[in-house]
Amino acid sequence: MPADMPLAIEVVTQYIEEQSEPSKGRYLFHYSLSLTNVSHHTLTLKRRNWQITDGNGEQMQVEGAGVVGETPTLVPGQTFRYTSSVVLATPLGSMTGYYTLEGDHGALKAAIPRFQLSVPGALH
Repeated sequence: MPADMPLAIEVVTQYIEEQSEPSKGRYLFHYSLSLTNVSHHTLTLKRRNWQITDGNGEQMQVEGAGVVGETPTLVPGQTFRYTSSVVLATPLGSMTGYYTLEGDHGALKAAIPRFQLSVPGALH
């Protein structure tokens, strides 16, 4: 199994204006991920590790067990979807990281491609 591509990852982001307070430097974003097992092995998502960067270049590391309280097991071809959120101090930012998975051949990492978080109209 190629260690660099066990999952196909798709991300959709959304700015949550009604729960944000720009005057206080609080911008809430939801991010929805679809994780599809593209390997030939059953995989269990054990951990996540995020690097979150705001528009000022300030970085925050977030890591822990599973995602949204779950450690899903995906058979080949199966997709798991979840939505989570992050609060930034700026109207722009990005996230990247990796998932730690366990399969037949031990633990491996699946890179999460960097994605942007932005208030509509903040980018030209």
